[in-house]
Amino acid sequence: MALQLQAINFDCADVAAQAAFWSEALGLPIDETDGNDFMRTLGFGNAELPRMMLLAVPEGKTVKNRLHLDFHSGDRAAEVARVVALGATHLRDHDEFGFRWSVLADPEGNEFCIAQDGEH
Repeated sequence: MALQLQAINFDCADVAAQAAFWSEALGLPIDETDGNDFMRTLGFGNAELPRMMLLAVPEGKTVKNRLHLDFHSGDRAAEVARVVALGATHLRDHDEFGFRWSVLADPEGNEFCIAQDGEH
């Protein structure tokens, strides 16, 4: 039997704000019947969607993520601008070995990348 990914979990200080950011960024619904001030979930109502759990923790992020999410888009610049407008921070762009991507951070500093389809 192989493992199946259940959820992508994020530790955070403000569960509601992080849930709102990732819900808008990914177009995933916040599960209104599953959550409180300490935990919120996204996408659990539909097994076809990526599922995320946001968990309240007392400490803030202090070092680079050991794991991060990579996304692809047909229009990297537009998606970068869209998630920045939602509260992300655009950290830097890379162009290495024919592959281009942007590194961003969510409102609590968790890094993620956006690459454009066909740019690699």
